[in-house]
Amino acid sequence: MKNIVVTGGGGFIGSAIVRRLLDGGDRITIIGRSTYPELENLGVVCLQGDISDQGFMDKAFKGADLVFHVAAKAGIWGRKQEYEKANITGTAVCLDSCRKNHVPALVYTSTPSVVFNNSNLEGVDEKTPYAKRPLCHYAASKIIAEQQVLKADSKHLRTTAIRPHLVWGPGDPHLIPRLLERGRTKRLRIVGSGLNRVDISYIDNVVQAHLLAAKNLLGPGSASGQAFFIGQEEPVALWEWINNLFTELGIERVRKKIPFGAAFAVGGFLELVYAGLKRTAEPPMTRFVAQQLAKSHWFSHTAAEEILGYTPEVAIGDGMERLFKWIYETG
Repeated sequence: MKNIVVTGGGGFIGSAIVRRLLDGGDRITIIGRSTYPELENLGVVCLQGDISDQGFMDKAFKGADLVFHVAAKAGIWGRKQEYEKANITGTAVCLDSCRKNHVPALVYTSTPSVVFNNSNLEGVDEKTPYAKRPLCHYAASKIIAEQQVLKADSKHLRTTAIRPHLVWGPGDPHLIPRLLERGRTKRLRIVGSGLNRVDISYIDNVVQAHLLAAKNLLGPGSASGQAFFIGQEEPVALWEWINNLFTELGIERVRKKIPFGAAFAVGGFLELVYAGLKRTAEPPMTRFVAQQLAKSHWFSHTAAEEILGYTPEVAIGDGMERLFKWIYETG
């Protein structure tokens, strides 16, 4: 039996990893910002604290055989200091606590946003350089955090980074609810041509990739010091996928369009206004969102396939059926 720690274990990806780990009979400890009684009832040890607190993390990692570092401040709007504290300082503290406690392996949850360079990315691999001018604090902080993780790789602490894109599925509190809310209130516009293709990642496949990475680090170690793109069996046409989702749920399809240049300019203007007014709410459009909605961003999964043995265990069609069932059951 292994002692496994999952930071951010109460979140969408983190809790899905925890539930899969419980099937293996290991002792699971999660670190989160809240309490999670539903996980405690399953036998999970839940520690509430701040991942940037070195003393707290040193104690939390004591006796750990493996760490999944999933915790992060996500989203595309907020104070720069908050992103840096959670994503950069928090990751540095996790790595230091691993070293102090002689933890042999750490799997880090990263994002393809680290290479999003404001242009189309079509079938690119992990050799793609980090973005030089990221358009949001989230991407900027995740670049530095991933660099810290991969640089920390050594014979004493093996590290790797998993880059899932647009994670979705039952239990999703972010992507799908956000799309449905904007669709129902008719606040979505097709940005650009509407022909862009993107990678999406069903939650079970994201979990699978993390566990394969952990197995590799604790075994042959060929994944050490590397990052891996993962996704479905093929990219989807973004707006076709969104409209098919809406059609199934009785939501009017998105037909109205806005040129990319106009959306990008509006996003930049709103960022200035919201920043000047010190508003914490996310603007209805930002430059980063305009780029994400208009550009293609899908990636080669060859490295994950060859090194980790990754192939999606849940296909897009099966995942959509499970998603619709969850939506109908939960309302």
